[in-house]
Amino acid sequence: MHATLPGALVSLRPAAEADIPALARIRTMPEVYERWRGGDDMTSEVAGDLRDPEVTTLAVEYEGRVVGAIQWGEETEPDYRHAQIDIYLDPAVHGHGLGTDAVRTLARYLITDRGHHRIVIDPATDNPAAIRSYSKVGFRPVGVMRRYERGPDGTWHDGLLMDLLAEELIEE
Repeated sequence: MHATLPGALVSLRPAAEADIPALARIRTMPEVYERWRGGDDMTSEVAGDLRDPEVTTLAVEYEGRVVGAIQWGEETEPDYRHAQIDIYLDPAVHGHGLGTDAVRTLARYLITDRGHHRIVIDPATDNPAAIRSYSKVGFRPVGVMRRYERGPDGTWHDGLLMDLLAEELIEE
């Protein structure tokens, strides 16, 4: 993917090396780190994300600045083909519809340009803001994945598997 995807509020473009400092700064913010942990060197973590051949990382831009990242990957086995999305944003822009717009914009691309009929996303069950945001795009709860991920406190936390079928995408 080489083009910028325009949303109603944000634009998504392939993340570049120049974005690493901004993304690492966002990832170290407590509200983000709680959901997107990493090692001691967040710059290396973000750089690794950009090099990961299994995942495409896009910078989320709003008003000319990078405010987060959204990632996607895909299962290419024909009988199980689908895409998955993950996102993090600077807490300073939470609550303004940017995450919803970014997820909707990427979902539209994955359905229209990549031909996916199903997309999954897996917020923590204790993240109602993310769940509401994804629901506005058309994602529906599938079920709780118990003790799905380890939190910063070392304990296991539940995740909510949500999916979106192509015909359920809510355009605004």
